[in-house]
Amino acid sequence: MDPQPAYFDPLSTKDLTTIICGRFEREPLRSLKAELPRFDGSGLYAIYCVGPGSNLYEPLISLTIPIYVGSSHSHSSATGDPASTADPLWRRVRGHRISIAEAGNLEVSQFGVRLLRMPDVHCDLGENGLRVGYRPVWNSILTGFGSNEQGAKTRTSARSRWDTVHPGRKRTFGQEAHDSGKLRARVQERVAEQVNGYHLLPWRSYGV
Repeated sequence: MDPQPAYFDPLSTKDLTTIICGRFEREPLRSLKAELPRFDGSGLYAIYCVGPGSNLYEPLISLTIPIYVGSSHSHSSATGDPASTADPLWRRVRGHRISIAEAGNLEVSQFGVRLLRMPDVHCDLGENGLRVGYRPVWNSILTGFGSNEQGAKTRTSARSRWDTVHPGRKRTFGQEAHDSGKLRARVQERVAEQVNGYHLLPWRSYGV
């Protein structure tokens, strides 16, 4: 027995993150096949592969392993100004649905989303926890999925990793900078790692 009594801080970053992630994953998985009904608020969301059609992501079907994690905020972290609309979370996911629909080798019916409205500070903890815990492939390997085309400089920049593997979005790009085959191989390796380590996440058995 340890001679010192145990120490527990119920408001520690680690414990709050575990609680938030566990609570988030209790939310229903909503299909992206049809556009989501409009709703107000900001919060946390994650996109999942839920149906066949892409051999890159099919091992994730039926597992609570996101391919992309993101959030929307009620106020700007830089200026403190409130969001320009009352429905930032809905708009964010709607934009992602459009990106998936425009990709030539993806179908929106293959994907689903979880959403949870929450305060900005807790949303940030949840997003970081899900990203670190799962390392979603569209956040870490196929970067560029969540970006927006803005201005002439962006239009002449290199095609993103996501757009290299999933081309078709109504955007303009400059030079090709990435090898699609190598990116696909990295995604397959990461997905295999995610599946093998699935049971190790702390909120997988947390009673919330």
